[in-house]
Amino acid sequence: MLTVLRHRDYRHLFFAQVVALVGTGLATVALGLLAWDIAGDRAGSVLGTALAIKMVAYVLLAPIVTAVADRLPRRTLLVGSDVLRGGVALALPFVDQVWQVYVLIFVLQAASAAFTPTFQAVIPEVLPDERDYTRALSLARLAYDTESLLSPALAAALLTVTGYNWLFVGTSAGFAASAALVVSAALPKGRRSGGGDRGCTRAKATAGTRLFLATPQLRSLLLMNLAVATAGALVLVNTVVYVRDHLGLTVGDVPIALGAYGAGSMALALLLPAVLDRTGDRAVMLTGTLALPAVFTGAVAVTLAGTGDWRRPVLLATWAAFGAACSAVLTPVGRVIRRTTGPADRAAVFAAQFSLSHACWLAAYPLAGWLGAAFGLPAAVLTLAAVCLASALLAVRAWPARAEGAREAGEGHTRLRTGLSPAGR
Repeated sequence: MLTVLRHRDYRHLFFAQVVALVGTGLATVALGLLAWDIAGDRAGSVLGTALAIKMVAYVLLAPIVTAVADRLPRRTLLVGSDVLRGGVALALPFVDQVWQVYVLIFVLQAASAAFTPTFQAVIPEVLPDERDYTRALSLARLAYDTESLLSPALAAALLTVTGYNWLFVGTSAGFAASAALVVSAALPKGRRSGGGDRGCTRAKATAGTRLFLATPQLRSLLLMNLAVATAGALVLVNTVVYVRDHLGLTVGDVPIALGAYGAGSMALALLLPAVLDRTGDRAVMLTGTLALPAVFTGAVAVTLAGTGDWRRPVLLATWAAFGAACSAVLTPVGRVIRRTTGPADRAAVFAAQFSLSHACWLAAYPLAGWLGAAFGLPAAVLTLAAVCLASALLAVRAWPARAEGAREAGEGHTRLRTGLSPAGR
């Protein structure tokens, strides 16, 4: 898998992603401490609102920003987004009002909504060979999972020698390093729209979503995103409830449970390149999707059982299985998008995937949190399991076997699907 790092430009982009992820992880810890300083026992409400702002920014702004920024050189967009995010990180230690936190978080996430889809669209052009691109996707999955495990530990170590405000400085340094690495890489110029009229911008902002709805593989991907979100939301929102309240375990068992989810995802990501070399994306992704409702049976068993020492190992195994199944779905996403779209529309489709997948999470989070709080954990788990099962079955139906490996004929075909005229190119 690491052989793909021999490609100089990809290597620089990969490490740009890594340092930016570490910086973001530090900011997550620091933001919680900042919220406590400003709001005291209302810190949870502040963080919940900040998370909602993040999701809204991702859902609403990613397609719009990508359409408008399509006129900019990719390097300018990526570096500018990193500079803006670094500036916001440096400003956060100086705020003393909750509304200021909300404004800065919105600006930071708006910059991320511009950066991430553009970055994702660049990688398949930097690595045109499918085997190399597959390994790059697995490395990206590993980077995300490793960051979720290591950033909190790094933040804890730093907090033993310095105040939390310095974590924001570390975040800014991460974005600065990311910008420098992007500058040092040779990026493909890509294809940008030539028109500047508002109609063209509106068409481009919705082009990715229309492609999702018009293409069988992408319609299926949207349903798979919802299935993944139901499992992920249960883990992220309710792990502490399972560990502390339902099982009566210690605080130290919370990161162990979350680590099981990450370990399952990482293990599958390591195996996927070899598996994808032998089988198609459809078989891997739909197998992972169908596994999710099956894994929910373990969560239901632990939830409904009132006692038993077996519940802890079953919970850890269930969380690890959730992580593996989610990784099977999420890791090959870039391959599916590359196969079903032309180069000129790729950034728009990556933006749509970014937006729509976060819309699924925005729907799943309240189901996992509010239902559990209002009606109890069993109601939340059973509802999420039902949504997951329905999404998985519809995903299978939406992606017929005959569409496996299908590729779009080219830009002209893509223009017909998105409704963009040749002049708009």
